[in-house]
Amino acid sequence: MSIYRVIDKLEAYVREGTVLPLKYRILSEERLMEFIEKMRATLPEEVGRAKIIANNKDRIVREAQEKAQAIVSEASNAHEHLIDQSEIVRQARTTAEIVLREAEERAQKIREGADAYAAHILTDLDARLSAALGSVKKGMGALTAPKAPLADAAAKSKRTAVERREAAQAPSDTAQLESVEVMP
Repeated sequence: MSIYRVIDKLEAYVREGTVLPLKYRILSEERLMEFIEKMRATLPEEVGRAKIIANNKDRIVREAQEKAQAIVSEASNAHEHLIDQSEIVRQARTTAEIVLREAEERAQKIREGADAYAAHILTDLDARLSAALGSVKKGMGALTAPKAPLADAAAKSKRTAVERREAAQAPSDTAQLESVEVMP
């Protein structure tokens, strides 16, 4: 196990500890000692690896240079292979340009069709809304029109009712007057 892994586990254990006020944590002494022992056991292994690497650095650098040279020569071979395929690439680009141009033309036609359809729908909606607005305005006009004819009719109806009542009472008043004797 590497020293870094042990440190990561120790850190996770500390974070999981019960938190007390002032950012103190309750941790098991036994568990902490286990982590310290693991670090001691792992550390010599890591130091040993570092010494081996330091002793073998010349060999490691030489191997790295050889690998880099191999990668460069492989890249060079791949480059030559790609140059051989340049004609295929040119043909593919030409085909791609044609397909792209056709797709753009189709997209433009679709956009134009969609715009025309939207314009038609909006024109139809405008006509319907105008008709509805006209109906609303007529209704509002009927509701807000001068009430004079209605008021005149009500007044006329009231006058007629009063006149009828007076006419009905007039004969009885006349009869009462006739029944009264005139005093000498």
